[in-house]
Amino acid sequence: MPSPTHADHPAAQSPDLDAVDALITQARQLRTRVDAVLKASTSAAEDPRLRWQRALCDLAVHQLDDLHTHLGQLKDGPGLGTDDELPPDRLISPAELPEAAVVEALGRAGSAEWDLLTDGVQWSDELYRIFGRSPEDGPLTLDELPSWLFSEDQQLLTEMVTSCLVDGRPIDGEFRIVRSDGTVRTVHMVGEPVLGGDGGTVSMWAVLRDVSDLRRSQRMLRETRDSLQRQQQIASTERRMAVELQEAVLPPWRGTLRFPQDGGPTTMDLAAHYLPSGTGALVGGDWYDAMQLPDGSSLLTVGDLTGHGVAATSGMAMLLGALRGMAVAGLQPGPLMGWLNELLDTSAQPALGSALCCRYDPVTRRLHWSQAGHPAPLLFRAGAGRVLDPPEGVLLGATSGAKYAQADEQLAAGDLLVLHTDGLVPRRAAFGTAAGESGADRLLSMAPLFATARNAQDCVRMVAAEFGTPDREDDACVLIARIA
Repeated sequence: MPSPTHADHPAAQSPDLDAVDALITQARQLRTRVDAVLKASTSAAEDPRLRWQRALCDLAVHQLDDLHTHLGQLKDGPGLGTDDELPPDRLISPAELPEAAVVEALGRAGSAEWDLLTDGVQWSDELYRIFGRSPEDGPLTLDELPSWLFSEDQQLLTEMVTSCLVDGRPIDGEFRIVRSDGTVRTVHMVGEPVLGGDGGTVSMWAVLRDVSDLRRSQRMLRETRDSLQRQQQIASTERRMAVELQEAVLPPWRGTLRFPQDGGPTTMDLAAHYLPSGTGALVGGDWYDAMQLPDGSSLLTVGDLTGHGVAATSGMAMLLGALRGMAVAGLQPGPLMGWLNELLDTSAQPALGSALCCRYDPVTRRLHWSQAGHPAPLLFRAGAGRVLDPPEGVLLGATSGAKYAQADEQLAAGDLLVLHTDGLVPRRAAFGTAAGESGADRLLSMAPLFATARNAQDCVRMVAAEFGTPDREDDACVLIARIA
């Protein structure tokens, strides 16, 4: 089959065989690596990000397969398909090959030529396979070809062929064919007019390549990318809502908060801080709160509801609102925890939560407190710290009718009380941190630093500097009260 005669081509240069061998090896190794990634992503097909990664890998596999085929034929030199022989001591250049051999080097592609003078048609064997026809059926003429296409693609083919034959323009387009067995294939067609001696078009030459698998991979890539983008948009919206809800519910005060006694001197100096997770993407149900109650006592509380996002922050808002209301109504920490447990146990969105509730009487300087599966308060006095002995109390929402014990602690002027949630320390021990070291252990080791602090806010800054590491997986809260 002749090549188009209207364009001049520079002489082809024989490639360096060693360089081609190296490229083949690299392509094979890369194909193996991509295959491994593809298999690893199979088990999590419901994850939009993994589906997107799988689509990318699938597309890369098709392209690497083609690359490997092309490099292999470039190295070995595809067969001539004729009785002609060339000297075996040199590589065949594409310019010396019959047209069908060059087409075969393209992989899943076939060639065709439609002769306008004789109405003859020549098809390569691969083109018969693409169309699902046998050579005995014969090739399709330009008049028969459109009937194999989708109706909406027929006009495109007609325009391409007319432009090539009448205007002498090259063909480059894609259409879908329906084979006799009902299967649909996507075919990419490139071609050129073959000009006669008088400059007129005598035939049309074309290469048709089956790109069905490639287009399917590209379509899957687009769909999974769009799905991933939608998921990211949803996640971003939910995170913004969670942050706004959290900011609306947590105490509005920042910096130092001081509770006076009946308009007199300060009885308690407080400061608190919320530490987001290292990624900043997870907004949890952690809370802290402090408020003066009608009888002159003070409420101190921290807690953590399981989960992340809007569900966790809305559940936290419900619990914190109920806790404030029951504390204002005069309930002591033990009974209050029992009612919080019932509220969470009967909630429409079941969840688990840990909580710590303290009620401080400034007249007697006694602290009454209860906990539900939560780290106990830390008491620092005279440069040393200790963990208060916790009363019994299971996680909120873990069981119906749970009873919560209450403990008392006598405080003194200058005492420092530290309440925190359990997300302070990464689950994976950070570099330089002893394995299994808890947040309480690290806070207790800060006793000498706390002794030098001027107020509760200074202590909070020290905690934020110590625990504000980028490798913390969860968010956390800390509330510090200094007794006057």
